[in-house]
Amino acid sequence: MIPAPPRAPVQLLACAAARPLAAAVAGRLKAPLVHSQDVWFSCGEGKHVIEDNVRGADLYVFQSCVGAGDDRSPYDRFVMLLHAVEAAALSDAEGVTAVLPCFPGARQDKRKGRVREGISAGLFARALQEAGASRVLTVDIHNEAIAGMFDPGVCRLENVHLSHRLARFLRQRGLCGTTVAAPDVGGMERARHMAAELSAGLVAISKERDYSTVNRVLRSTLIGEVRDQDVLLIDDIIDTAGSVVAAVEALKEAGARGVTVACSHPIMSSPAWDRLRGIADGAARGGWRFRVVGSGSVEHAAPPPWYIRFPVDGLLSEVIGHINGRRSVTEVQESDADDEG
Repeated sequence: MIPAPPRAPVQLLACAAARPLAAAVAGRLKAPLVHSQDVWFSCGEGKHVIEDNVRGADLYVFQSCVGAGDDRSPYDRFVMLLHAVEAAALSDAEGVTAVLPCFPGARQDKRKGRVREGISAGLFARALQEAGASRVLTVDIHNEAIAGMFDPGVCRLENVHLSHRLARFLRQRGLCGTTVAAPDVGGMERARHMAAELSAGLVAISKERDYSTVNRVLRSTLIGEVRDQDVLLIDDIIDTAGSVVAAVEALKEAGARGVTVACSHPIMSSPAWDRLRGIADGAARGGWRFRVVGSGSVEHAAPPPWYIRFPVDGLLSEVIGHINGRRSVTEVQESDADDEG
């Protein structure tokens, strides 16, 4: 079969918060990183100014809506992304892909029995396509049904799975353990897939929440056997770390020898670092191993020594190359490329 021609020349553009990631991907692709800037006015309004020609380009616009580095909220950053996407569309880019490794509002994907609240994931999807995005590229989205919130005739969601690459990363560093655990029943499918990747056992934790208080876990109950085993606790998001801490405590009470926590999106809202540091200090005193592995979908400056970063720039660069060349993205997700090469 004759290979399809590339869509158009690849160019990358970055909002300020995502410039380091975009620069790393551009370096791998040997593609230009367009000169542009976020502009914030004293009243709080903003705009994104593109300083180079992007007419006819297959343009990838990077933004990180969560993470440290400035005092802008996730909503500030998301609106700046909309400004950048619209600026690119109005500048006659051939196609505009919004690259959002951590999709904002992904946990607000349904009403959950409360009738007087919105569905933020759908609101953000509609906003991106109205701004001019023809594709949104994200990583391990909380609910893949969010793809159905986009109009496929206007904008498509490309969700990249980390599991295969992450499993290889953990195996190389001796962090995969002998048993994989899910922090709650809802995460069992993710944990089951990782257990299959690592040829490991599988246990679950039943989590009881206090829904009268945001991000509060009352108790966790282990389902399975972990005594004298090294456990890999796998999740998609660590926000305040309440669920993770409760799960680690449940695993240790059941006799686990060591625990590695791995997640796709280490958001680490307050008081996550303090909670995890408490576990790490307890592990050091008790002589057992505790590590947290978080992907580069959310960056943190000067993390503690027990935190290990799993880079995503290699995977994203390959995915963008395949999208531009009209090739399979699944092939990239399942390859054994070196993500730190």
